[in-house]
Amino acid sequence: MPHIAYQETNFRSSSLDIIKVANGIIEEYQAEGYDLTLRQLYYQFVARDIIPNKQSEYSKLGTIINNGRLAGLIDWDSIIDRTRKHQANGHWDSPADILNDSADQYAIDTRADQNDYLEVWVEKDALVGVIERACEPLDIGYLSCRGYVSQSAMWRAAMRFKRQERNGKDCTVLLHLGDHDPSGIDMTRDIQDRLYMFGSRVAVRRIALDMEQVEEYQPPPNPAKITDSRYASYRDEYGDDSWELDALDPRIINELITSQAAGYTDKKKRKILIKKQESERQEIREIADNWKA
Repeated sequence: MPHIAYQETNFRSSSLDIIKVANGIIEEYQAEGYDLTLRQLYYQFVARDIIPNKQSEYSKLGTIINNGRLAGLIDWDSIIDRTRKHQANGHWDSPADILNDSADQYAIDTRADQNDYLEVWVEKDALVGVIERACEPLDIGYLSCRGYVSQSAMWRAAMRFKRQERNGKDCTVLLHLGDHDPSGIDMTRDIQDRLYMFGSRVAVRRIALDMEQVEEYQPPPNPAKITDSRYASYRDEYGDDSWELDALDPRIINELITSQAAGYTDKKKRKILIKKQESERQEIREIADNWKA
């Protein structure tokens, strides 16, 4: 894990304490294979009553974490930015190498014979890595909505669901996760309405955040935006507070998706196709091992 110093900093003891706590939280999540964004790390501090839930505290924590990384006190791999990804062509040293790589990437649709078709959508791009961790082992497609979904993406999604419906799926289901705020709540309705408009009969089911989960997991509240056109109706039903999906422990988000998906999954059928997939991957590896021959 790279702890690389690029500048010297004389930290206050209070800042060193924050860095120590941050490293403890980071190590806790890394041990289970989770990466954290700065905002997720911030919400862990808030949830543990270490700092108050204020924008000024978020900015202050960001400065301390940044300086800690530059001073070599925090692992550079420990905080990730899921919204900025480097793109480049792939390269290999030999045909055997690409065959070995393709063996790991080779995949059949292990949900092809399931009765239902399932997708998971999340409001925020910053959380796509969290739902990816839940969806990829289950072979479920997922989408980062980035707020209200564009008309182009929504139409393509409707065509995707309709294709599955024509292919005989008993039902098509979209599991949606978003903030509990005026727009975040409305986004679920908007997705359902527009998919219906485009001719899909998909069932959109909001699995987070809802008030029951807010009461159970106690994520830190934020003032609902009074400038949101939906604020008045939201306030009448839920009050002045709102809650961000980012504030949920990523392990909870993973469990929500996994448990909901289980209701649409025949595990015995998937096990057969997973075994078939691994057998065919092994055939590719054997070709790679004997490439020169």
